[in-house]
Amino acid sequence: MPDPTPHPGVTGPRGEQVLVRRSARRRRSVSITRRDGDLVVSIPASMSRREEGEWVRRMIEQLARKEQRAMGPRRSDAHLVARAAELSELYLDSRAQPTSVQWSTRQQRRWGSCTPTEGSIRLSTRLQGMPGWVVDSVLVHELVHLLVPGHGPDFQALMDRYPQAQRARGFLEGVAWEQDLPSSEGEVDAD
Repeated sequence: MPDPTPHPGVTGPRGEQVLVRRSARRRRSVSITRRDGDLVVSIPASMSRREEGEWVRRMIEQLARKEQRAMGPRRSDAHLVARAAELSELYLDSRAQPTSVQWSTRQQRRWGSCTPTEGSIRLSTRLQGMPGWVVDSVLVHELVHLLVPGHGPDFQALMDRYPQAQRARGFLEGVAWEQDLPSSEGEVDAD
């Protein structure tokens, strides 16, 4: 398969370079994927330059819409502080009182963390596009850690007060599994 070539005059939604890979095996399908910081649009080798330009623009627009939908509304640190107080009241009898709750771009392997001695909670920005009940579950998890270290029976008893805990755990396990898959990650197809 030939190496992708730069597509002139077009950039991705985040300013990425756009590369085009022509494939003799493709007959009708067009796809776009993120690879090494670039966008790669795979098209049939038989496509004209005009068709290539139309499909490149179409696929970039489709990818931008998909990613915008996935992000959902951005939740602020202030929103997290307010939500932590609500969740502590609802499920922990207002006993968990964090001193700070904020989003963290540095957490790539954890969904959340807390420092009980400081009372601080950090949630990974990777959660921002996820359903509210998933974010709430991670927040409750960290709130419980302000009260109970470890994941023993006392921790589980408090965590079980949040009715969506098991569902959210399964959701996050699925997301983690999907993110570890090879090259098909982030691919959008159009026939």
